[in-house]
Amino acid sequence: MSFCLVSFHAHPDDEALLTAGTLARAAAEGHRVVLVVATRGEAGLSDGTGSSDGTGSSGEARDLGDRRADELDRSAAALGCAKVIRLDYPDSGMRNEHQGFASMPVEEPAARLAAILREERADALTVYDRNGGYGHPDHVQVHRVGHRAAELAGTRLVLEATVDRTALIRALSLVRWTRLLPPDFAPDRLRHSYSDRKMITHRIDVRGFTGAKRRSMQAHASQAGGGTGPRTLAFFLKLPGPLYRRVFGAEWYIEAGRTPGRPPVPDLFASLR
Repeated sequence: MSFCLVSFHAHPDDEALLTAGTLARAAAEGHRVVLVVATRGEAGLSDGTGSSDGTGSSGEARDLGDRRADELDRSAAALGCAKVIRLDYPDSGMRNEHQGFASMPVEEPAARLAAILREERADALTVYDRNGGYGHPDHVQVHRVGHRAAELAGTRLVLEATVDRTALIRALSLVRWTRLLPPDFAPDRLRHSYSDRKMITHRIDVRGFTGAKRRSMQAHASQAGGGTGPRTLAFFLKLPGPLYRRVFGAEWYIEAGRTPGRPPVPDLFASLR
């Protein structure tokens, strides 16, 4: 039995960090995977190669948005996605300084996403947890818009992409031992990000798809630099293969309406079978 999975994200590269292994696994298992991205990520930092750092001119922001759109296509190809859909809302920026997607009333983008869900006959939708992961305003809006769109379209299965907070802190403490992370990195900063382990309903084994996940990350070259130096994506890509597989060998979800159990469900589509 095959399903259609629509994966909704805020910016290009978000799919690489949170769901890439799951999307690659679903595609490899014969499911249709559709990637929907709310913004072009034009307010993000960049590596400085002809792109905006989020504070430059509107022309520079457009250049970065175009570049990130191309990177998204390469990432989607690496994961086996059948289609990429860009909603092209303005990127809000981390502090919502641009008054973009995060500031919009939910109903308009929800109606657009619901139309996509109906057209694709989507069986499942991924969004983000209620924290928006690490709290980016556009990520929180993805949570709100996605749930409303699923309600409008009657999409049965909604899965909130998240991270097991306990596993994350342990993994980053392990990575810190490699001295690849900045010396001032403090895992304690993450204690209120993502989701508590007891809330998680699904743990998806993606160890066989970390190669695709790494290629997805590599596609987003503009996000490997910017600001004061190398960024999180660049650090992750420096991890040796075995350590990368250990850190990124699982992805986590919270299924709306499902009571968490132990161990978490290993099948993304369990509720549909």
